[in-house]
Amino acid sequence: METGKDSKDIVSRYRRYLKLEKGYSVNTLDAYMRDLDKLVRYLAAEQVHVTEVKLEQLEHFAASISDLGIGPRSLARILSGVRQFYRFLVLDGYMEDDPTELLESPKQPNHLPEVLSTAEVDLLEQAIDLSKWEGHRNRAIIEVLFSCGLRVSELINLKLSNLYVDEQFIRVMGKGSKERLVPISPRALEELNYWFSMRNEMSIKPGEEDYVFLNRRGHHLTRTMILIMIKRYAAEAGIKKTISPHTLRHSFATSLLEGGADLRAIQAMLGHESIGTTEIYTHIDTSTLRQEILEHHPRNIQYKLEREEESE
Repeated sequence: METGKDSKDIVSRYRRYLKLEKGYSVNTLDAYMRDLDKLVRYLAAEQVHVTEVKLEQLEHFAASISDLGIGPRSLARILSGVRQFYRFLVLDGYMEDDPTELLESPKQPNHLPEVLSTAEVDLLEQAIDLSKWEGHRNRAIIEVLFSCGLRVSELINLKLSNLYVDEQFIRVMGKGSKERLVPISPRALEELNYWFSMRNEMSIKPGEEDYVFLNRRGHHLTRTMILIMIKRYAAEAGIKKTISPHTLRHSFATSLLEGGADLRAIQAMLGHESIGTTEIYTHIDTSTLRQEILEHHPRNIQYKLEREEESE
């Protein structure tokens, strides 16, 4: 077992491991390192070397993070990164035993993401002014997000060379630089064609020619631009839900499940590594089913009528 290594050197080696062996993107890598830095700073203040840490100290670290007001979901993400770091230390011979084996994550609140119905997506698209330069582009963006269930990072990096129009598939570069093929609907392809008729008239900056979605200066879009655009159209459409580009991804998965799609197929299209991540949509479907039963089961209709008669 290696001992006496400087913490900064170990963290640097871990970063190279995540980049080269795990293949994490720059954004994912930075997120992992920011979370790990919280632990490194905490241990430095406690005068404990990262390779000498015990379960009890990690539990105290988790408690200190929670005391700062960090929510259960964010804390669970931080601790997940800590576990991966210590698995690396064991794998690379810095430690013999993994101190995180019995480290528990906080219980998650039973929170389901917002979803839009197909009718609400239609309202979102109808709020777009197609007489403006960006109108057809924005409509294509919303339709591709809803039709393909893309992450916003996947959308802004979508390339013309990744479109297989005849086969009606797109190739998507997901988390960890993992590729997947996703079917694209005829409706989404139609909206893209409207956008391409305008895109072909643009002056595009060198190096940006292969990006599907561009701004008026010929650069590919950013996450923030997509978020602002969707929130603006939601407000103009009178949609009261708190939505983001990710809402369309949730809506894609939920509509597939309600339509009878297999959970494994949804997992593949979303690019989830674990089926457990995809299973949240079974909870959404269950809540929808409960509402349907409450509204349409004859016993519930009878009960509602009786209560209404009593109140008259």
